[in-house]
This record gives sequence, structure tokens and C-alpha cells, in this order.
Amino acid sequence: MSYTNIINMLDLGGIPVKARERKENFPLIMAGGPCAFNPEPLADFIDFFVLGEGEEVILEILGLLKTSKAGHGDFNKNRFLQEAARIKGVYVPGFYEVSYHQDGTIKQVEPVLEGIPPVVFKRVVKDFDNAAFPTRTLVPHTETIHDRVMLEVLRGCSRGCRFCQAGVIYRPVRERDADKLLAQAEELVGSTGYEEIALTSLSTADYTCVEPLIKKLLDRYGEKGVGVSLPSLRVDAFSVNLARQVQEVRKSGLTFAPEAGTQRLRDVINKGVTEEDIKETTYAAFSQGWTSIKLYFMIGLPTETYEDLDGIVDLAQKILSIGRQAKPAHVKKPIKITVSASSFVPKAHTPFQWEGQEARESLREKQRYLKEKFRKLKNVKFHYHEVEVSFLEAAFARGNRRLGEVLEKAWMLGCKFDGWSEHFKYQLWLEAFASFGLDPEFFANRSFGTEETLPWDHLSSGVSKEWLAREYRLAREGTHTEDCRSAPCYGCGVCSQLDVKPQTKR
Repeated sequence: MSYTNIINMLDLGGIPVKARERKENFPLIMAGGPCAFNPEPLADFIDFFVLGEGEEVILEILGLLKTSKAGHGDFNKNRFLQEAARIKGVYVPGFYEVSYHQDGTIKQVEPVLEGIPPVVFKRVVKDFDNAAFPTRTLVPHTETIHDRVMLEVLRGCSRGCRFCQAGVIYRPVRERDADKLLAQAEELVGSTGYEEIALTSLSTADYTCVEPLIKKLLDRYGEKGVGVSLPSLRVDAFSVNLARQVQEVRKSGLTFAPEAGTQRLRDVINKGVTEEDIKETTYAAFSQGWTSIKLYFMIGLPTETYEDLDGIVDLAQKILSIGRQAKPAHVKKPIKITVSASSFVPKAHTPFQWEGQEARESLREKQRYLKEKFRKLKNVKFHYHEVEVSFLEAAFARGNRRLGEVLEKAWMLGCKFDGWSEHFKYQLWLEAFASFGLDPEFFANRSFGTEETLPWDHLSSGVSKEWLAREYRLAREGTHTEDCRSAPCYGCGVCSQLDVKPQTKR
């Protein structure tokens, strides 16, 4: 929902919003991050995208830029982009042509110049321990959300949740050496003055050395009032010992994501978490003095029924009861549970990329159903996301290049800062789609055929489409796939495609 803000920033900077309208005297516009794995709705506005990790490729791009300006006199944008497109991980949408079938599905995407790769593979940092890491960061004068030292303990996740795009595009798993992390902490605490160290990753408790690392950090900085937080925790990887350690200096909030209310549905999405895991984890937290826990769920997941929704309510009730039983006698605060339920948004490069989002009215009815159920429970708060926002997120997450004109029209109509509910203008978005005879449901709600050419098929995370299709079939069967770090290789393809040595748990 930030796409129109990108267009707005270009315009406010006096830069033509369309890439083809920008001549040599204008800046090159580059983009990256998770959304670059389906950048097609932004293809009209961005000169080039970088897929994957940027520590190494950014130096190659800057080196090419330096050479291009030094060796040819006047800078030639088209020549630079042609050479950049040959750098692994760089995607220049202007050098690819998209053709369509009469029904609006994609016929093919192919390069229009010789030497341009038909498939762009993401970049991955192979030597994660020695990758560049900033240790003298800018410290703002005002309070910000991430007012803390950030230590990236590991990158990637091999758990294989079938809805999760990050778990695919950040593969393979690589852990950073604990001594390297301690050295980075020393520099960052000294240069920033922050009073909290966050151990970041997709699943920090999966870091092999997490408990000894926390102990060393607290031994070194605890007396100085510097605490440690774990912002990303799995329900099945949290322990009493971890709970005890992270609250030694200050108690931060705890958030867990069961994602689904029943074991059947958790198996469908390959969450790999049991109800017993959830009970044990929450008991451990409450027994150490926590009184409030946030739980994240999704509604509208493939194969979901109202029994699965009842499971969300039932699980919240059980956790509330566990909290009251486990709470130490000296803790007087009441136990509180916050349940957040977002609508499932299918994402590119996941096993659920073929699955259409559930219809809006059906999702609204499920929200009403849960709201009524939770209204009867004391000390349980229920939050949910606007269905219309999730609907547009799905349309652009699965959209093709034709949505570029919709984005520009929506921006011209006044759609900006749409991630903020007070600025969200749903009717103007529908007007923008209608202006070009496009139906957002075609992108958001339609199930794609597994043999269909997808808008992002020419962009690769290293994980094969065949493996994703296999996981999609297993989801329909309700079959769980184990974490490949502690089980045999399942052949997703990322290690062989990207020439990376797989890393088991240390």
C-alpha cells in the first residue's frame, strides 16, 4: 500500500514518474526488498530492481556507475542499464516484453535484447559472517519505532510455512558467529547509547547459540541498564530459560504467531506447531511474570472452516486460563490476551501463490463472527485488518505490469498514504481500476493454474516452481514437511541454484 507514495516521492522531487520519460540528467531509480520479487506493478516507474541481498551487489552497481561515467564522457543511461542487467540479481523491466492471452493471463515474458538473461536470479551473501554490517548508525533526535541496537543473528528460515514469502526469498539459512555478534554489539552500544539490544532474524529462537549469546550480552551490559529483546519468536522455540534471561534488565512484550486455531489447519499451512507447544510456551512466559501476550492469526487461509475460527477462540480461552494458573502469587496485574487476525494475502514465490484470496464478504462475515465470540470474553482484545486493504494488497501482490497505469491513476485521484486507515480511499482505487477496464478480483481472488505463466516467473528466488507446486499439493493433503535443517534435503533447489552450501544447526 506504499506504491503510490513511491510515485508521489518522485513527483515531489521534480522527477518524471515514468522511467521512459527520465533522460540522462535525472537520477537512476533503483528498488529492492521483498516486493521486488513481483515488481511488475511498479515496472513503469523504476529503472531497475535488485533481487535478494544487497551487501555485495550494491558495490558492483556503484562500480559500474563509476566506470560508466568515467569511461564514456557523457553518461548514457541506456548503455548503463544494459550492462547492469548482466549483473546477477539486477532486473531491468524495460528490457523485457510481456505478451498476454485474450483472457488477460500472461502468455510469456521474454527479454528484447541479446545477452539479457531470460530468468533473473536473486543475490545471496555466501559468507554471512564477514558481510558488511553498519556499526556507526545514525541516531535520530526524536523517538522512533526501532530505538535500539539491531543485531542480525541469522538470515533465512527453513521452517517452510506455506504462506510465508520471507521464508522462501531469504533462503538459505546462515548463522552469524557469536563472537562476531558480541564485537558488533560492543561497537553499536558505544556509538549509539541505546538501552536495548534486539536480536533480529525471521526466527531468533532458532539461532543455535541464542541462550549463551544472551547470557554474555547481559553479563556485559546488564549493569549498564542495557536489556536484550527477541522480537521474533516461534511458539515451539521458546523456553523458561529464555523467558528468564530476556527479562533480567527489563520485560519487553511477547508476541507469538500460531497463525491458525486448529492443528488440521496448522498442518495445511505447515506451521509445525502443536497446541501442546503453545500451551507450554505460554505457561513458561506467564510463570516468569508476563501478564500480557499477543497472538497473531490469519483468517481466510486455504481450506479454512468455521471450526478453525472456533479454534482461535478456544485457544485464546485456554491461554487465558493457563495464564491465571501460572501467574506467580506476587504478580497482581490481571492476565490479558490480545488476538490479532489478519486476512490471508497470497504472495509470489510461495506454495500458496496459486491460491486466490477469499471473497471480501466472506472475510467480513468471519470477522463479524470472531468479533461476536470475543465480545463475550473478558480480558481478551480482538483486532483485525480492513478487508478492503487486504484485498488491494492481494491484487498488487499477484498483479502484472498492467497495474502500473492503475497505480498512476489512483495517485492522480489522491490515493496516498493508504497504509494509514484515515487516508485509505477505497472507492478511488476501484475507480482507478475501472478506468482501464481492469477488475481487481481477477488478480486478488482468482486461483491461478499451476501451469499458468505467472507475472514473476522470470524472476527466481532460487526455489524451484516445481517444489512450490509440490508443497501446494501437500497442503491440500494436510501433510507436514519437516524443517530441512534437521531433516533430509527436500530438493527446493535454492542451495544448488545459488551455489550455496546448506547449513545445518550448529
